[in-house]
Amino acid sequence: MRYWAMTDPGCVRKENQDAYVVEMLDGAMLCVVCDGMGGANSGNVASALASEIFSQAVKAGWRQGLDRAQRETLLRNAVQVTNFQVYDQAVRYEEFAGMGTTLAAVLLHNGLATVVNVGDSRLYRINAQGICQVTKDHSLVQMMIDRGELRPEDARSYPGKNMITRAVGTESAVQCDVFQLEPEWGEILLLCTDGLTNLLEDQEILFEIMYNEDRQACCRRLLDIAISRGAPDNVTCILVQS
Repeated sequence: MRYWAMTDPGCVRKENQDAYVVEMLDGAMLCVVCDGMGGANSGNVASALASEIFSQAVKAGWRQGLDRAQRETLLRNAVQVTNFQVYDQAVRYEEFAGMGTTLAAVLLHNGLATVVNVGDSRLYRINAQGICQVTKDHSLVQMMIDRGELRPEDARSYPGKNMITRAVGTESAVQCDVFQLEPEWGEILLLCTDGLTNLLEDQEILFEIMYNEDRQACCRRLLDIAISRGAPDNVTCILVQS
């Protein structure tokens, strides 16, 4: 398994409130992206804290031989541990009040990818058949789409597109979604924050990845496109290829 990663503060924000971690865990690979919120300092703290705590919790519980259910439990428990610690800091320190973060992560081992997400950071799978969003946003616009109140093609321009319905650290407990998939040989997984997906269509992402074999240059190209369009938010992506 190989990975390439890059983050950029974008064109507007002085601070980068995104954070990412890639860990090798005894034959497995763990990739995490977080997009913090709650003010300049608080957002930075929330994303950095969450990505680090989550990765350490997974590392502490990981061992080869875990089956699908055990891997799912491991990631769910890691989310709860992470949520508790971020929430505790937000409650304990006034300067961090209200902070929180999205979290999307994938654990890969022996051809199985276990994915977890909270918020609107995403994981895509990309192969010869096209691009497929694996995670589902926990956001106001996604809720409206599910209810038939908003068309998917109108979501990007909707005024409340940045409002999320779940986040790590904003409440004492949090729900997460877990997905299991078996990537094909050569298939690419993309983890990214909404700073990328708010500005690039899925088909644009597919084109850039499928027609650029230099994966690090591809990360740079994806971020450069977002920046060329004004990048009002921080932008982060991780590409993983089996």
